[in-house]
Amino acid sequence: MNYDEVREKAKEILTPNCLVCKECNGVACRGWVPGVGAKWTGSSFIRSFNYLNEVKVVMDTIYEGKGQDISIELFDKKFSAPIFVAPIGGMDINFGGKLSEEEYHRRTLMGAKAAGIAAFTGDGANNDYFNAPLKPLKEVGGWGIPTLKPWSQEKIFEKIKIVEDLNVLALAMDIDSAGLVHLAASSKSVYSKTVEDLKSIVDSTGLPFIIKGIMSGKGAEKAAQSGAYGIVVSNHGGRVLDNTPATTEMLPEIRKAVGKSIKIFVDGGIRTGADVFKALALGADAVLIGRTFTISAFGGGAEGVKIYAEKLMAELKDTMLMTGCSTLEDITFDKIRF
Repeated sequence: MNYDEVREKAKEILTPNCLVCKECNGVACRGWVPGVGAKWTGSSFIRSFNYLNEVKVVMDTIYEGKGQDISIELFDKKFSAPIFVAPIGGMDINFGGKLSEEEYHRRTLMGAKAAGIAAFTGDGANNDYFNAPLKPLKEVGGWGIPTLKPWSQEKIFEKIKIVEDLNVLALAMDIDSAGLVHLAASSKSVYSKTVEDLKSIVDSTGLPFIIKGIMSGKGAEKAAQSGAYGIVVSNHGGRVLDNTPATTEMLPEIRKAVGKSIKIFVDGGIRTGADVFKALALGADAVLIGRTFTISAFGGGAEGVKIYAEKLMAELKDTMLMTGCSTLEDITFDKIRF
């Protein structure tokens, strides 16, 4: 099986819920929420994709060749690359129920681990969105990162105890989920969080805590004040608010605001290893990729996830080779142009 075959199989399975477009750019699926698209005009998703396309890499092949090391240490673990599978849930409302929640997460968790990276899992109004990934998380020895919605503090603490028993790598919360249509329509309340709320979550667990949904330098500063391990610069794939900036567009401001005091992840429009390179040059430590990993999981199972991950890694190495970068630390702002 190769990547093209994975995509063709995914198209057979997912149409019409996802068209598996040649470019996963948010144009054909704009407004498909619930579904695979982004809110209203879809501009937040589309801008994230288009912005990265406007960032260009600077070629330089006059340097001492030492090979390309793309490994990274996070959460006191070593990963093959600075690439993670973003949390995507709601197989029933977003993907027509063509995979169960449990099976989808089994594929992403197992495929990611086989590639030497890791997957985030999801949460939502339906209790199954949180509970279904627990079994496959156990099957991979906790090699994954559960993501909670910003529920009441009491409910959050209950869920933290559940995932702690699985010895997971870290814990995340997508604090921007208040803008999700299916959550707004449910009777289950989510809340904005204060710095003190976030501190209490950090203090309640020994797990590294990641705050997902940061889109400004000021927001990043507040997240850092909570003691969180990291943030994900994210507009939730454009699904919570229309007309936002591109996620990678905000990276320089956010990196300047927090320096090296907190790990910075980013998602949104990242599709290739060259895109990963650009995100790192703009200030990220690592990236999350959602929709195209989901396509790979549907089209090729765990093997499809692994195939796509390895494709990204090969492209990242090739971009580094052609820009004079031997390690991830060599990927700096001067390696790109606008």
